[in-house]
Amino acid sequence: MAIWAAVGLLAGGLLIINTIFAYQAVHIDHALPRAAWYHFKLLPCFFVANLMIGYGVSGVQKSLGSLTFSLSLAKGIELALCVLVGWWFMKEAPTWRTLVGLLIVLGGFVFMKWKPTG
Repeated sequence: MAIWAAVGLLAGGLLIINTIFAYQAVHIDHALPRAAWYHFKLLPCFFVANLMIGYGVSGVQKSLGSLTFSLSLAKGIELALCVLVGWWFMKEAPTWRTLVGLLIVLGGFVFMKWKPTG
């Protein structure tokens, strides 16, 4: 059960941060004072999201015993959430190229962790 809670915390924190930046890209003026004010107002959200990500990575690492895997899992979740948030805010529909790109990244993670026998 602890692994699912850790993955949930990780996904929740990453979703918060990616949503904040996507909303800024679409709806907030790019002038520094407006962007700074937007980020200042959302400091509590950033704080909570960072705690969620930290406890998520730590929980996955403690459950599975591999920091490399927990950070790779976090990056994989973030990539999937980037596709979701891009569709949600920017109305960017994923194409077959998106799927191929995600599979290449996933293949890279598998190749990185693969230990040849012999």
